[in-house]
Amino acid sequence: MSERPVMHVVSMSGGKDSTATALMALELHGRENCRFVFADTGNEHHLTYEYIDYLQKTLAIEIVRLKRDFSDDWWHRRDYVRDAWPLKGVSEQAIRRALAVFERGPTGIPFLDLCIIKGRFPSRMAQFCTHFLKTEPLTEHALSIIDETGSAVWSWQGVRIEESEARRSRLQGTGACVKSFEVIGGGLFINRPILRWSADSVFEAHRAGGIEPNPLYLQGRKRVGCLCVNSGKSEIRQWNLRDREHLEMLADWEDIVSDASKRGQSTFFPAPGDTDTARERGGIWQVVEWSKTTRGGRQYDLLESTDDAKACSSAYGLCE
Repeated sequence: MSERPVMHVVSMSGGKDSTATALMALELHGRENCRFVFADTGNEHHLTYEYIDYLQKTLAIEIVRLKRDFSDDWWHRRDYVRDAWPLKGVSEQAIRRALAVFERGPTGIPFLDLCIIKGRFPSRMAQFCTHFLKTEPLTEHALSIIDETGSAVWSWQGVRIEESEARRSRLQGTGACVKSFEVIGGGLFINRPILRWSADSVFEAHRAGGIEPNPLYLQGRKRVGCLCVNSGKSEIRQWNLRDREHLEMLADWEDIVSDASKRGQSTFFPAPGDTDTARERGGIWQVVEWSKTTRGGRQYDLLESTDDAKACSSAYGLCE
């Protein structure tokens, strides 16, 4: 029996690590044996969308955009709100408010539609966005390639254990071992070829391949993913400095998700405690104000106010 052919499917995020991984896959296996996919949450930075277009053109590849459709879940949730919430003691006012959101139909923005259905935004303890918006659609796409072509699929993931302690503990294994290759089953395999790479090595791969990094790395950002609960103070500060319109959009989303929540309040960043005052204590604009402060969050950082939104700034020395 002949050996099963392999298709190499690279998950692209627009970040430095997935770009370096794509360059490696192309060099080792060629365009004819590689496929490229981008899971679009609808909450990415506009420069990341432009960067995905740049990579597609510069590398002469097709990057398939995967975008979750929550229409079926949407109408099921609408019916649940209408039929089950009254039995759970939810106020009539909250039910009317939520049904008004659902009757307008899905927005077509995967992240927002998911949050409306859940009645809340993700948290570090319940980071459901990654599973539903990235892991599931990417896995479904890989399995569809297996079904349609009969090939095995190596799903290439551009992750590095240096990025976080959680990633290190999950993927390092024991001793010198790292979980760089996993057998999932059914012809699906996970390949993580740059687990031990440094950030310098990643950007060196860009230079060797003649590829410019995502311009967000020239704005002082360590990561270029969507603004989320994992974003630190400096990253939130940069969003406010350079991307005020995106924050205004998130403030609108807080209004919508709050209306769809039986609690009546939902904030983009967690606001523990009394839900009646959640927006006043932990809404997006309160978090933005906190991002302007020094350690401890009580005094404004005077140096922050002098930042130039147009100046080149890089945590990786890319402006030098």
